[in-house]
Amino acid sequence: MLDIFKKIFGSRNDRELKRMAKIVAQVNSLESKYKSMTDDELRGKTKEFKSLLVSGTSLTKILPDAFAVAREAGLRTLSMRHFDVQILGGITLHEGRIAEMRTGEGKTLVATLPAYLNALGGKGVHIVTVNDYLAERDANWMRPLYEFLDLSVGVIQSGQPYEEKKKAYAADITYGTNNEFGFDYLRDNTAFSLEDRVTRGTNFAIIDEVDSILIDEARTPLVISGAVEDGSKLYKRMKAIAPKLKRASDPDDENANFDQHGHFIIDEKNRSIDLTEDGHEYVENLLIKENLLEEGESLYSTSNLNLLHHITTALRALHLFQRDVEYMIQNGSVVLIDEHTGRTMPGRRLSDGLHQAIEAKEGLSIQAESQTLASTTFQNYFRLYKTLSGMTGTADTEAAEFHQIYALNVVVIPTNKKTVRKDLNDLIYLSTDEKYIALIKDIKDTLKTDAPILVGTVSVETSEQLSKMLKKEKINHNVLNAKFHKSEANIIAEAGRPGALTIATNMAGRGTDIVLGGNYQTEYDALKNPSDQEIDDLKKDWEDRHKRVISAGGLHIFGTERHESRRIDNQLRGRSGRQGDPGVTRFYLSMDDNLMRIFASDGVRNFMQRLGMEKGEAIEHKMVSNAIEKAQKKVEGRNFDIRKQLLEYDDVANDQRQIVYQQRNDILYADNISNMIEIIREDVLNDHIDDFILPESIEDQWDIEGLEQSLKSQFDLVLPISKWLKEDDNLYEESLRERIIDSNKEQYNKKSEPFGEQARDFEKQIMLQILDTLWKDHLSKMDHLRQGIGLRGYAGRNPKQEYKRESFELFQSMLNNIKYEFIRFLSLVKVQDQDDPNVIEKKRREEESKQSLVTSRGQSTENENNEQLGRPIVRAPKVGRNAPCPCGSGKKYKHCHGAIT
Repeated sequence: MLDIFKKIFGSRNDRELKRMAKIVAQVNSLESKYKSMTDDELRGKTKEFKSLLVSGTSLTKILPDAFAVAREAGLRTLSMRHFDVQILGGITLHEGRIAEMRTGEGKTLVATLPAYLNALGGKGVHIVTVNDYLAERDANWMRPLYEFLDLSVGVIQSGQPYEEKKKAYAADITYGTNNEFGFDYLRDNTAFSLEDRVTRGTNFAIIDEVDSILIDEARTPLVISGAVEDGSKLYKRMKAIAPKLKRASDPDDENANFDQHGHFIIDEKNRSIDLTEDGHEYVENLLIKENLLEEGESLYSTSNLNLLHHITTALRALHLFQRDVEYMIQNGSVVLIDEHTGRTMPGRRLSDGLHQAIEAKEGLSIQAESQTLASTTFQNYFRLYKTLSGMTGTADTEAAEFHQIYALNVVVIPTNKKTVRKDLNDLIYLSTDEKYIALIKDIKDTLKTDAPILVGTVSVETSEQLSKMLKKEKINHNVLNAKFHKSEANIIAEAGRPGALTIATNMAGRGTDIVLGGNYQTEYDALKNPSDQEIDDLKKDWEDRHKRVISAGGLHIFGTERHESRRIDNQLRGRSGRQGDPGVTRFYLSMDDNLMRIFASDGVRNFMQRLGMEKGEAIEHKMVSNAIEKAQKKVEGRNFDIRKQLLEYDDVANDQRQIVYQQRNDILYADNISNMIEIIREDVLNDHIDDFILPESIEDQWDIEGLEQSLKSQFDLVLPISKWLKEDDNLYEESLRERIIDSNKEQYNKKSEPFGEQARDFEKQIMLQILDTLWKDHLSKMDHLRQGIGLRGYAGRNPKQEYKRESFELFQSMLNNIKYEFIRFLSLVKVQDQDDPNVIEKKRREEESKQSLVTSRGQSTENENNEQLGRPIVRAPKVGRNAPCPCGSGKKYKHCHGAIT
């Protein structure tokens, strides 16, 4: 029935394209009007549009004119005229949706249309890219168009000086990476003054390669963290223990050929490691010999869970993380490799001690562990934008997730020219060696035709292995992987030349077009002050190369493995066949590939063997192709569950985050917080008095002596309450409370009065410091709660509901502690000189400079495996709420460590 309705009424995508085609016709009808204008007249339209918006005209109403103006400006400044399909893409982006546009359709130029339109409102437009190179390249490339129309352009990058970054955010249109936008948001929400902030809100965002940022990187929480105590010795000792443990066979693995009575089992699907019963006993004996565990103690006692975590982490570093696959060594440091793009991720570190375990494994200097100071997820950060949009060559396969998580609909934009690329069937071999032999033979045959070839690999290791094979065969080639990131643009520029062979990890070089015949513009830019003759020779040479490549069938794409996601495979294919160019794509697979080995059923291998395939023979069969697609769907579903689970848990933290950040904003924007102090003082002291004078109780039940002592120790308030009660028979509970609160207020006013307005700044600084300190502690407690909450499922409870309930209790406790500590600090503080607020700010800046940026890699570390690690929260012994805290602080348990439970 669905197919019948689609034939009659067209698909939803068809109806959307038909609707937007009417707007494109309006834009086209205005072309002659704006073509006849002078440069100054055309530039003046920007001022006119801004006036219309101020008077109440909507952006949608001026869209046809604004797009027509931007198109004419692009033609005059960049010699590029937007195609009709690019205008369709621009409308899609303006309406807050995702435009799926094939590689080579000019998405960078498409973004200028909605960017110009939405920048007219003066609230800023963010264009988000996947790396610093593309952010700077795109900004400088499109800058002439924007500046011609009197709009400013900024670029934000990591390590940028404060003034430069603030200026970039103040620009009408700001280019930058997803990481930098996210980190700046977190940094601004830990700033101690409005002057320290660089951002100016989240109005309109266009995300380039939106699937990479909102899907692939969505399992990666952004975390700002600071260093904690040094535990490097323990990591080194665990590194020595881990190799002594033998791997046991998985009971579900019929083909296992290793020790049946080993010490640990590896779950490759979930990337986790569990000790067996033999393993527990063996590890305990090893730890006893190393004097890390007392004789007779259990590895599972609460005091030794840290050791269990360390040994598991060492095993994961040894067996699940391979050098040049998940990470590489650069300048004596472990640098992570993005599994989806093959790019390095400098500055990012694995969480939960895993990065330190890898450093120990590689014999490198072990950096200190970190403590979370502020964090968010990309999902919750980008959902802050009033309007969010994106563009990519591959989004339709993830349309359901885009809609469910971000409320973004995908519109598939038709190509400007018909696609003539040939996508050949996969060739499947029994072994990896057979696959590579066949691949190299086909490479040799293809190079004889003068066709350029791009070989896609899934890891740095594979690209280097293939490179060695090609060198043995004396085949010239370029390697584009994380190790050669800086030369990426040059390698891609050469990749379209006749007979060029390029090996690339996944989508390395994504965002840069492979032009058939080579990139003319790059070659032109390399010439310094070229003569007319040199330019003519360059053009003629390029045209000759272009024709040779076209006649050879265009760019040939050879994939060495299927990726976990069909979308990544489509991205690789999409590098060929741009703008109606010819092209050929094919994947070479083997039953030893990770995807097939881990996720495809044994029936596929058995089926191939029953066919009586000879060595080196390939198979093209629908059953095998279906098995590959099923395997990819399994992984896509698993990865979506991981992202969804991360979001569900972070949604709880996000609600709390927004409350804390709003509180910080209220404090920062307030001239003074005197009124807030009055309200907090009354709440805190009334709660404190409740511990000694129960509301509506009789005087005989009051603990006046305890109240006097507590007020003195906690608030430096010496009051003769017993004397007051003896002298005044009419001093009832309510009046007594008011008198105590007034006394505290009077004492503080006397202390702060000599400092005038400086005292108001002092109060704001102290409030922010206390809020940040307790928020940091709260994040640590939330991390611990999250790690152990999965175990509640064994008790028949819903872990997510338990997490929501307990995190709410922790948050309430934190808010109460903030108020209590603030009033307590103001009561106890001794202001020594008028420079005190400046001293506090100086110390705060010194501490801030020690902080480092860290991102915990969700897909391979924290988010998948916290529940497998099964590390429960270690709780303190039961102590009465009003009893002194066992830590010796002098505070009541409920106001000190009682907040933890």
